[in-house]
Amino acid sequence: MIPKTLASLLAALAFVAAPAVAWSQAHTPQEEANRQAVLAFYEKGLNQKDADAALQYVGNRYVQHDPGAPDGPEGFRKFVAFLKEKAPQSHSDITASFVDGDYVILHVHSVREPGTRGNAIVDIFKLENGKIVEHWDVVQPIPETSANDNTMFEKR
Repeated sequence: MIPKTLASLLAALAFVAAPAVAWSQAHTPQEEANRQAVLAFYEKGLNQKDADAALQYVGNRYVQHDPGAPDGPEGFRKFVAFLKEKAPQSHSDITASFVDGDYVILHVHSVREPGTRGNAIVDIFKLENGKIVEHWDVVQPIPETSANDNTMFEKR
């Protein structure tokens, strides 16, 4: 039998050594503000296709790491104009969002044409002083068939 004080010490050590996930559940007010800014940017820009409304969430620079997209507000305006013209019914459903300090990550199901499978997207945003200043993305088409019965998105 383990003495009570030793058992308490072991329990405390186990808590300290727990994975980072256990620590990241609570967000600071700034982290939550960052998450809300990115969610609003995404909704205004990609779903409502209102570049000017979305750009209020962007800082004094907007560095684009997607090799097919130009930097800056004008690059974003061109992308939204493209969506308005070529995919006016497009919609992006944010299936999960994560925040860690100045980084916000979205897992997105994006469908350009209703009735199609669309793409699974991971968007990563960096913020400074509550404004978006950088963006990365990884895009994967949703295949017709899968080697497993899982979906590409978290079930809610």
